[in-house]
Amino acid sequence: MADPLTILKQRSRDDWLVGYDSQEFFALAERVLVELRSPPNSEAPLTILLADRNPLTFLAHFIAACAANCCIVLANPDWTKAEWQQVFELVQPDLVWGEEAKVEGRRQRAGGRRQKAEGKEAASSQQRSSASPNPLLPQPPVLTPHILIPTGGTSGKIRFAVHTWETLMVSVEGFREYFEVEPINSFCVLPLYHVSGLMQFMRSFTTGGKLVVLPFKALEAGDRSNLNPEEFFLSLVPTQLQRLLDGESRGQKAAGRRQETQHSTSLLAPDSSIAWLARFHTVLLGGAPAWSELLDRARSQRIRLAPTYGMTETASQIATLKPDDFLNGQTNAGHVLPHAQLTIRNPSGDILKTDQIGNITIQAKSLAWSYFPPTPHSPLPTPRSFQPDDLGYFDANGYLHIVGRQSDKIITGGENVFPAEVEAAIRSTGLVQDVCVIGISDRHWGQAITAVYIPISADISPTSIQTALSDTLSKFKRPKHWLAVDRLPRNAQGKVNRPQVEAIAKMALPTVLAID
Repeated sequence: MADPLTILKQRSRDDWLVGYDSQEFFALAERVLVELRSPPNSEAPLTILLADRNPLTFLAHFIAACAANCCIVLANPDWTKAEWQQVFELVQPDLVWGEEAKVEGRRQRAGGRRQKAEGKEAASSQQRSSASPNPLLPQPPVLTPHILIPTGGTSGKIRFAVHTWETLMVSVEGFREYFEVEPINSFCVLPLYHVSGLMQFMRSFTTGGKLVVLPFKALEAGDRSNLNPEEFFLSLVPTQLQRLLDGESRGQKAAGRRQETQHSTSLLAPDSSIAWLARFHTVLLGGAPAWSELLDRARSQRIRLAPTYGMTETASQIATLKPDDFLNGQTNAGHVLPHAQLTIRNPSGDILKTDQIGNITIQAKSLAWSYFPPTPHSPLPTPRSFQPDDLGYFDANGYLHIVGRQSDKIITGGENVFPAEVEAAIRSTGLVQDVCVIGISDRHWGQAITAVYIPISADISPTSIQTALSDTLSKFKRPKHWLAVDRLPRNAQGKVNRPQVEAIAKMALPTVLAID
């Protein structure tokens, strides 16, 4: 397994970063690497907070910090002031890269929130102290750089999954072996500070591939970087795919109106976004569950979709449905990648048989070592095994099926209901733009199924949606409360913030329409 410095040297003359000056990237990475190695008598690794918006600068700093054996903390430039305060108090970085982070760092110091760090700052401005490593940071068996990647959680508390160069490279190798392709070319429209964006860089840079980094809004507006997508992997979350497909539909309607005026017969432009998507080697789809109607639309357009299952803790995907299987009608999470092992277990820990739903248990060398800050009951114990909150099963052909999250399960009238099934049924009516299904405490039912949704138009009533569900959902699975909203709180990866939705629903509950 090649180390970051070796790979940096091997690729030093490659034109690999599409749309940017690759030589500028290498020059910056080399300059930063020299600066990081310059302090004498430095025994403990530097802790660096990385929050740069510029992709070239972000990636050059990242690879240089990895090569210099630093502890790297990836940060979201759009965190709130309260979240920045948490991060600075937790991490206490030696260096801060990124303008937003620097501004927040100065604010923290000015407000007296980091008095202890301020006392050390003058003494360490020219030379870093040789103090021992931060005892709060977990130490993997081999001294390698920590890479702290922000991970989910909707409690308002920042948490990181603690990875190393080795865990990320295991994920790269598993991906390469599964898809039988090298080099790996990636088209990235996801945040680089998130595992979904970072791993696209890792795959491309370490296998000799090319990388396109483009804001999703630019892609949505029609910027395609003038490249042939046939040898590229594109990664999207379901809401992004839907927006691209919906945008194409709106564009076709507008084109149709123009062409009627011009007496033209062709309705589909030769460079349509759907035709362009269909040319990609693979369109990876993850980050949140996809709904049946979206998958059907993509399949009808022959888009080579690959629904994935993975998370920050596993350094991205550990199961993926290959495009050919998807186009042939499969709608599951595919087979397990070579670097991982998945089992389905009951609450007692017994491994279940085919087609039996249970808790997903993961063993993989790509697993994060721990969380930071540490939790009293870490879900990543030794041996390295991880049981997320997900429920699923394997079918007779070894395909993984994801049922839902245990914590999202709604128990209503003694029956178990999984939101994903209800949400998919509601979407299939074609009457909503977006929907989130939750359970609200109810004295009669235990929990009442509640749909918080965005209708496709103002004249869509909950009764009309409920009627459309009569042939697809059992009565006990149909929502009893309906709340129309203008938007649903989703993060950059498309995951809905259920606690926020619950808060919105509880505040509006007295005025929410109830349907028996």
